[in-house]
Order: sequence, then structure tokens, then C-alpha cells
Amino acid sequence: MEYEEITYDVGDRIATIKFNRPHAMNAGTGRTYWELEQAFRAAAVDDEVNVIVLTGVGRAFCAGDDVNQLFLSKPDNSDEARSRRLLDQIRDLGSHRRHGLDTSIIDCPKPTIAAVNGAAVGYGCDIALMCDMRIGSDHARMGEFFVRRGLIPSVGGLMLLPRIIGLARAYELILSGRLVEAEELAAIGMVNRIVPHDDLEEETQKFASVLSAQAPIGQMLAKEGIRMGMNWDYDKLADYSITAIRLLMQTADHHEGALSFAEKREAEFKGR
Repeated sequence: MEYEEITYDVGDRIATIKFNRPHAMNAGTGRTYWELEQAFRAAAVDDEVNVIVLTGVGRAFCAGDDVNQLFLSKPDNSDEARSRRLLDQIRDLGSHRRHGLDTSIIDCPKPTIAAVNGAAVGYGCDIALMCDMRIGSDHARMGEFFVRRGLIPSVGGLMLLPRIIGLARAYELILSGRLVEAEELAAIGMVNRIVPHDDLEEETQKFASVLSAQAPIGQMLAKEGIRMGMNWDYDKLADYSITAIRLLMQTADHHEGALSFAEKREAEFKGR
């Protein structure tokens, strides 16, 4: 398959997938998420792949949804037209990705590593959290920015973040939308470790090689056992997330959150 907005390479039994929209800090479009899902599904069934690494081209991992493209991409840029367009397109993204991309990463039977090379915010943060492990460069920054746009996280934030860093810290990050810098990411366990930026690719490949040398069937069954042990109710939470986001996308606060981002100003939420 030919990809336009990601890259996909396999070598030494490691599949490396990269967000490839560096001009937009790897912010995602519907095509980005669709291609990412196809790549994860291809790697999951490829007998030549034991481990999957996800990272970004350029200075960012993934800056979440490409709000500028969704919000300002057509000639008619009246407030009403932009609001309607954003609602329609993000609704499509939300429905697709939670039944497609999220599942392809979370349910992947093979070890997955996010190499966080820069900003991973909003849905980009959630995607990194959906991977089994995270190695960050000292340029890494992560943030659950959804509240800034009048939305809520996907299962990456709602289900996985509390399990990774603890309930109180997850409440703090999700409800404040605060950006977390590299040193704190390591301190709270949001990444497994931080390495010098220039060493990130090499260190990630070394770690992936260690995982790749282990027994694949044992790893697959171990991953499934961990999921069972955590009592994940993914389907129920995914349904809740989709319903909540669809409701939130109809609010004035969500419109204001997206518009303020596009206009590079602080949002003024009204609670409606």
C-alpha cells in the first residue's frame, strides 16, 4: 500500500511507522488516521514483524487533529460555515478513529513503542498512550488538550492515562489541559524513560531489538493476560466517548475552543 501522510518501513523484524506531515507538526487528518490504522493492521499480521515503533517526522510526534485544515480549509469561512464544516468533519473523524485506529493500536497483539520525538498533544497524546510503552526524547512534551477545545479525550486518556500515572494525576492533566515537559513525563511514569533527542532513534531501535528477540507467542498471550488483569471494558468506554464527543461538538464552547485555536488567542468559554 502507498501512504501519503505516514511512512511505513520494516527492517530487522521491526516495523517503523511515522507521522509524515512535518509542515503541520504531524497534526492528523482523516487520511492520516486511516493510513495509521491500515499500517498497524498490516504490521499485526506480518510474520516478518515482531515489534512496532511509532514516531513522527520532524520536530513533533503528533499535534492532535489538524484544526486549521478542518476549520479553515474551504473558501466560505463565515463563522456559521466553519462551525458546520468542523462539526461534520470531526464527527466523522471521531466515529472512525474510535472504532478503527484506537482498536488497531490497543488490540495489537505485538509489542508497540511510541518514540515521542516532540509534541504529542490532544489526540496525539492519546495515540502515544495507546502504545504499550513510550520512550521520549528530551524534546518530548505531552498534553491532554481536549478540555481546551471543549471536548474529552479518547480511550487513550480516559482508560489508559489513569492506569499509567495514577488517578489524581490523570484528573489533573485531563481537567486542566496542562502541557507536561520531558523531565516530568519521566518522573510521573508517562514515558518509560527520556533519552537525549539525538539518541532517540538509536535507543528506541535497541529497545525494540530486545523485545523482538523474545518469544512472540508468549508476548501475545502476555499482552492479552495484562488486558484481562486490568479488567478493561474498552467497548463500553469507546461508546461513551463517542456519544460524549458528539454532544460536545454541538456546544458553543467547542466552537469557541476551535476558533480560538485557529485565531491564536485564549478561549472564552461560556458553559453552553
